[in-house]
Amino acid sequence: MTERQYFGTDGIRGRANAHPITVDIAQRVGMAAGRHFVRGDHRHRVLIGKDTRLSGYMLEAALTSGFSSVGMDVFLVGPMPTPAVAMLTKSLRADIGVMISASHNPYYDNGIKLFGPDGFKLSDDIELAIEKAMQGDLDSALADSADIGRVRRLDDEQGRYIEYAKATFPTGKTLDGLKVVIDCAHGAAYKVAPKVLWELGAEIIPLGVSPNGFNINDGCGSTDTALMQQAVIDNKADLGIALDGDADRVLMADEKGQLIDGDQLMGLIAIEWQRRGMIKGGGLVATVMSNLGLERHIKAQGLDFIRTQVGDRYVVEHMRAHGYNLGGEQSGHIVMTDYGTTGDGLVSALQVLNALVNTDAPASEVCKIFEKTPQILENVTYSGGAPLDNAQVKAAIADGERRVDGKGRLLIRLSGTEPLIRVMGECDDEVLLRSVIDDIVSAVQAAGA
Repeated sequence: MTERQYFGTDGIRGRANAHPITVDIAQRVGMAAGRHFVRGDHRHRVLIGKDTRLSGYMLEAALTSGFSSVGMDVFLVGPMPTPAVAMLTKSLRADIGVMISASHNPYYDNGIKLFGPDGFKLSDDIELAIEKAMQGDLDSALADSADIGRVRRLDDEQGRYIEYAKATFPTGKTLDGLKVVIDCAHGAAYKVAPKVLWELGAEIIPLGVSPNGFNINDGCGSTDTALMQQAVIDNKADLGIALDGDADRVLMADEKGQLIDGDQLMGLIAIEWQRRGMIKGGGLVATVMSNLGLERHIKAQGLDFIRTQVGDRYVVEHMRAHGYNLGGEQSGHIVMTDYGTTGDGLVSALQVLNALVNTDAPASEVCKIFEKTPQILENVTYSGGAPLDNAQVKAAIADGERRVDGKGRLLIRLSGTEPLIRVMGECDDEVLLRSVIDDIVSAVQAAGA
């Protein structure tokens, strides 16, 4: 594959007002993406949403000018969850959708995610075509003066998403009698998520619903769940929900305040869907990071368990290619193609809540699907070169694989976003695992990492 200059595994991301998250780059993204999707004589339209970061205003304006300059009408929806932008792109028959967000990152980062008219993230080929156009002369794409795109802000789209989310909950059921903590991370779902839960009947304790441009993901949300977990205990709630800044992922807590990660949530949804005859493709698609205990449990239920490389886009690609309707990541990014085209933290939480209202058992019993296999992850910083090609490192990895064979697995990989080597292992014998991981880390460090 041609090396990417701007797009990573989840759009373009970086520190706001520094390359590549600048006004100039954002405007060129709008022009290049707009030119790519301007086809035919109809009025072309783009839908732009964002989370609550201060820099969202700047990037929204730059993207708007880029898209309108090539003749696309721009619809602005303001702070909205990423899955809502994907859904609305398809629902409103837009030619392209844009989400301005850096997801779970701090406020000083931001990003640009693009969706095609089908609501799915763009393919590698389309992203590369847009990159190529961005680096060329875009003046030829400029519309005639009379054809410049119009811009307007939509006011009713939050209501559309609220009704869409509620419709994923079984008809006739409610959340009456449940007390739920909902932490919106001061992010994109700060208005819609509490409304959905309340309108379905839950008593809610809202957290992270006062964004100020700087506090997104700051000591709250799915990247820092301690606040949510403590609130569950303090309020004697039945369950806690923590979304990230753009609400495409979710982590939860049971009534004891114990954290429930994405693997447990995916396992619960898979088994519940199997019971209801909803599972498609024959199983669950996860990544190489999901716990071995999940794999063993899913296979014990007679379901397939497929692993892809890290990144929700690779999960979705496999799901679409092979007919699966459920997949996701340990981080809580869960994709259910019966309901949407990308991860949706709120809709995923509703699937878990549905399982909870189907029984009198507490969340601590309902949501604990499997016993985790002991897992250790060490991140080793490296300064350059290719440490994983070093002979001593290869020998340490091979020896480690031999030692855990039949009892676990190893995964050693370069980070896709940082100068780190991630050394991860799982094994039923935790003492053995610790020794194996330490030996590999030492070999990597000795190789000059």
